[in-house]
Amino acid sequence: MDRSKSQINRCPWCGNAEDYQEYHDKVWGKPVYNSHELFAKLCLDGQQAGLSWITILRKQAGYEQAFLNLNPEALSDIKGDKRLRFIETQMQNKDIVRNRLKIESIFRNADGYMSLVDQEKDFSEFLWSFVGGEPIINSPEKFTDVPTSTTESEAMSKALKKAGFNFVGPTIVYAFMQAVGMVNDHLVDCDFRNVK
Repeated sequence: MDRSKSQINRCPWCGNAEDYQEYHDKVWGKPVYNSHELFAKLCLDGQQAGLSWITILRKQAGYEQAFLNLNPEALSDIKGDKRLRFIETQMQNKDIVRNRLKIESIFRNADGYMSLVDQEKDFSEFLWSFVGGEPIINSPEKFTDVPTSTTESEAMSKALKKAGFNFVGPTIVYAFMQAVGMVNDHLVDCDFRNVK
């Protein structure tokens, strides 16, 4: 049965903005296993540091256009002076967050991704190993029940930093884990808790 928008129960963090609600309903918490999609989301979550996620969500298309669809192989191939020129160009790009450290971090993360590939580690398997290969299902009754980091996010953060990634602290990593469905933190009364 079709219910009106006012009757839909959602997690409160998405508020009333339609694009934020659509992200909550169709993207957040759905398991992602594709390595490139996971890399892209991890980079975007890093861009969120000190900002709200909706800011980055609304700039996602800008990031994808600016950074070669966030393809780690293609980004890592940009080296030396070419990389420096690329960064300078993006510092003028109003469609992304113009923060040099954050722009540089996308390249650092691409290099980290390729270092794992060189070690014959599948990025998706590497990340999912921190939750035993399947989503952790939590049962938060209210928003304040949801943690900002866990032992799993701390372990993943440490391993990513060791591989050369940055802007991957435990809190950012936990937000990433929630977004890509490694953790289901939809509230128990959210209508999208069990939507596949």
